[in-house]
Amino acid sequence: MAFSTREPKPTDPRDDTMTMTQRPSARAAAQTSRTDDEGTDIRPASPSGDRQAQGREPAPSRLAVAQAYAEHGWDLGTTDAALAAWVLEVAELTQPDEIVWCDGSRAEADRLFKLQVANGQLIKLNPEWRPGSYLARTDPKDVARVEARTFICSESEEDAGPTNNWRDPAEMRAELKGVFAGSMRGRTMYIVPFSMGPLGGSISQLGVEITDSPYVVVSMGIMTRMGRRALDLIEDGRTWVRTVHSVGYPLVDAEGIHRPEVAWPCNDTKYIVQYPQDREVWSYGSGYGGNALLGKKCFALRIASQMARDEGWLAEHMLIIKVVSPAGRAHHIAAAFPSACGKTNLAMLRSQLPGWRVETIGDDIAWLKPDASGRLRAINPERGFFGVAPGTGESTNRSAVETLWGNTIFTNVALRDDGDVWWEGLTDEKPAHLIDWRGEEWTPDSGRTAAHPNSRFTVAAEQCPTIADDWEDPDGVPIDAIVFGGRRATNVPLVLQARDWKHGVFLGATIASEQTAAAEGTVGALRRDPFAMLPFCGYNMADHWGHWLRIGEKLGANAPAVFQVNWFRKGPDGSFLWPGFAENMRVIAWIVGRLERTADAVDVPIGRVPAQASLDLDGLELSEDALERLFDVDQTAWLAECDLTEEFFARFGGRVPAALTAELEALRYRLTR
Repeated sequence: MAFSTREPKPTDPRDDTMTMTQRPSARAAAQTSRTDDEGTDIRPASPSGDRQAQGREPAPSRLAVAQAYAEHGWDLGTTDAALAAWVLEVAELTQPDEIVWCDGSRAEADRLFKLQVANGQLIKLNPEWRPGSYLARTDPKDVARVEARTFICSESEEDAGPTNNWRDPAEMRAELKGVFAGSMRGRTMYIVPFSMGPLGGSISQLGVEITDSPYVVVSMGIMTRMGRRALDLIEDGRTWVRTVHSVGYPLVDAEGIHRPEVAWPCNDTKYIVQYPQDREVWSYGSGYGGNALLGKKCFALRIASQMARDEGWLAEHMLIIKVVSPAGRAHHIAAAFPSACGKTNLAMLRSQLPGWRVETIGDDIAWLKPDASGRLRAINPERGFFGVAPGTGESTNRSAVETLWGNTIFTNVALRDDGDVWWEGLTDEKPAHLIDWRGEEWTPDSGRTAAHPNSRFTVAAEQCPTIADDWEDPDGVPIDAIVFGGRRATNVPLVLQARDWKHGVFLGATIASEQTAAAEGTVGALRRDPFAMLPFCGYNMADHWGHWLRIGEKLGANAPAVFQVNWFRKGPDGSFLWPGFAENMRVIAWIVGRLERTADAVDVPIGRVPAQASLDLDGLELSEDALERLFDVDQTAWLAECDLTEEFFARFGGRVPAALTAELEALRYRLTR
């Protein structure tokens, strides 16, 4: 992307400014099929090929498609006839002024950043403080995921399950056709080919996003491997996922009457629609991150979770870290936390314990796949971080702050008088004056936050000072442990280990966490968030648990150890018992000690907790009372928790795996014996 740097960098592989006329000769449009390890045909090479197989549309004629593009005056930017036909279909529906096929080059990003600055849609930050960085302010009604308008359009409602909003696929397609008709009049349609994961990697997947938002294009350039090289793989016959996005703010109406551009185009009516069987996403009305950057939650979790179930792998809302022990052994850990509950802090943790080191692989999403030897390997499918800004500061996450030195898109944070940005938690002292996220004057006496609670930063992962040297391994890193966590004031201990894989799946299925600002709802309310996937699983959640159980059976003795953590347990006075942040390294060290068989554990009814003196507390001012409360297992409270879990399981009827109901009954037995 078009970012300045502090010092010369190696050549950016995305800096490919080759035009269509400079490309190698056109490739044959032959389509191939993907197969699993047993040679079974899984998906056709092109989504359009799948639709042809179902008789929904005839195979596209390359000549006819080229002629149609020429008649409209649009650019034909690909040799792949199926891709070209699909883009044409969407363009004829949405009616843009022009079509631009994105190449992912720095020159392209420069043009788009300058365009948005000229239109008042981005503010260029002071290059002395944040070189190559910009600030975006969204419409106040477009600040978070809109879960109430997020739909899973599976063939049957039961396949979507009770935790998803389901709509009939045919009915939704008809509804969206009316909504998208003419939605891009007066705008440019951008075609964004991208790879989730390293280009050509064994776990990676390809996609194409059609969008009318230049903000989305430059953000996708940070968050994915976007551009010419991804298109090359598609034109070579690789499978790809279709995604379509419109802000829903055409600049010309059906009568040809123009209206002016606005700082943040969006629409009060919003749709975020996933078609899992068709591997397809349609998003309308929002320009905000997860609703508009369709490679993220929509593809990498909702669609990919269905792909993973069909193909025998996992697509999860998980960070990945590498932990190097004093013995010099490296261990890779994947961890699932609900949004804004400490994922980024853990992903960029800097150890204060002598001899220990933590390196970053990913901060939000993990794709995990068994390899030929039976080990579970994982990649971070994203290329960048889309992190929550508030609470990110020198004292809480120095690595993140250092990552944001430049080349960053900030959204809904405050603007300082010197042209830099600020948010709550960045510094202990508040600036005397700011322009807040709404564009209004702000002082410490204003009585409101300067940055939106869900304000964000978008930055390339390669800028992170703790990034691991194997974070882009195309075959992924071997996962040694899986950690589940949430935000619980009571009941859940600081750390515990599952007895086995089935017990670990039970722990993941029963995670509960306090509501955060990352999604619509009442902040502070407790909600179940199994596997931290409640808003993101593209199919019935109970079936997701069953899939995890099957993966465990396949892994057998190679399955990672499973743990649960809770940094947020409180004492009777409402204060946190554990200091958190950098001190969480002590818990990670115990987990690694369990892997290396150097740390002891004792059995309690809910799992295995650290034995006395096995958790390193040297130099930590923690009272004996606080330590006892951190690991207290209250029988009455946990029996009540079992009742709540039973009620939660009942929502899924008979689809809850028998192994998990057996785990629940075993927990009750251990609590009462």
